[in-house]
Amino acid sequence: MKRAVNSKQAMVNNFLELAGKKVLVVGLASTGISTARFLKDKGAIVTVTDNKPMEQLECPDGLINELQKICARIETGRHSKEVFMNVDLIVLSPGVPPTIKPLQDAKNAGIEIISEIELACDFIDAPIIAITGTNGKTTTTTLLGKVLNSAGRKAFVGGNIGTPLIDYASKREKSEYVVAEISSFQLEGIKKFKPFISILLNITEDHMDRYKDFNEYAEAKFNIFKNQGENDIAIVNIDDPTIKKWLKNNGTGIKARIIPFSAKKILSRGIYWTGREIVYSMNGSSAVYPVDGFKLKGMHNIENIMAVIAAAKICGVSDKDILATVNAFNVLPHRIEFIRDVNGVSYYDDSKGTNIGALQKSLEGIIQPVILIAGGKDKGGDYRVLRDLIKQKVKLLRLIGEAREKIKTALGGCAETIYAASMEDAVKKAYENARQGDIVLLSPACSSFDMFKDYKERGDVFRKLVEAL
Repeated sequence: MKRAVNSKQAMVNNFLELAGKKVLVVGLASTGISTARFLKDKGAIVTVTDNKPMEQLECPDGLINELQKICARIETGRHSKEVFMNVDLIVLSPGVPPTIKPLQDAKNAGIEIISEIELACDFIDAPIIAITGTNGKTTTTTLLGKVLNSAGRKAFVGGNIGTPLIDYASKREKSEYVVAEISSFQLEGIKKFKPFISILLNITEDHMDRYKDFNEYAEAKFNIFKNQGENDIAIVNIDDPTIKKWLKNNGTGIKARIIPFSAKKILSRGIYWTGREIVYSMNGSSAVYPVDGFKLKGMHNIENIMAVIAAAKICGVSDKDILATVNAFNVLPHRIEFIRDVNGVSYYDDSKGTNIGALQKSLEGIIQPVILIAGGKDKGGDYRVLRDLIKQKVKLLRLIGEAREKIKTALGGCAETIYAASMEDAVKKAYENARQGDIVLLSPACSSFDMFKDYKERGDVFRKLVEAL
């Protein structure tokens, strides 16, 4: 069924009168800069602050010059109480914890604090399809955008990937749908953000360096349903144990219509995988999608594709168009991406696997013996949940980065384990120990910030080293 966009579905509220308001933007990454630009265009008096010194900010000189023209004040290298207390509104960038003291002081003083997506959704009049989960968000968001656009449904794709939502809100060119990857950081403390379709893929430990415990992290994810009404849709993975438990205890509190998906059992209503095909069964009608033509492999991608199919069907895309786009879609860079074969050994880059759950999904989809390169900056998770998988799948474990000792303590008894001084050293050791039929997998289960600028740079370095073998 095609969903027409009408006044009931419009997201625009325009509750914020920004002209002449003193607004503080906290955090000067790409989202913060876009937010400052948007606020200035709306007539606000803009101040920006970041606790990193100016020289550590990833801000080209041209953008710094633009900020100087846009902003009444630019503060870097600290967060002063004075700056936070002398404004009417604070807009928080996703990377900034809401628990920092200046924010708490401002909150106690009655100053309104909102996120960038709260600000953006007030000025977006297209239905929002919001995708969250610990893993698979980017693949699902990108694929859904391609399905909609290929079928002639003009869709903006962005959010936590690529273009921030606030950039779309500022553009005159509009789309039929806004497809947005949304992180737990962005969902913290939302008040009015309301997607027409919400997709929750999975929840496993991540960002434990930000949250006090796993429950707090999970609750941030569940906020995606918070403001949905009875005319909205919630697409959820009922195989995920955390989601399953939460739905059992809190499912009646979700006002949206739930479409479940499962890779483990047949559903009378929802979308499921039989082992050979994906079946969509809703409202007395059904559709079948053979999986043998999919270029995306692995159970995690079956789950991502099921979520995409469910959302695309709600948006009125034909089965033929859905299947054609899914079949043509290749794996995204750094997501279990095949690099090359060397002497019968396959090398894969999963640098985007920045948490324990991502590594778990990667290993579950591999049959061959694995030489695993893991490690980086620890995010506070419990690596011990990987013990059985490491014993079953991994013949050699090569550890890099700050977290290597912690990982060895948790997993060292499960496979032969050696430290590597660098990525070059890790690839060299893997090459020397690999035998025909093995897989060398970079899947760090950690962030990259101890050794690299980001996961992309880490993956690019790995690729260059493998290509040079």
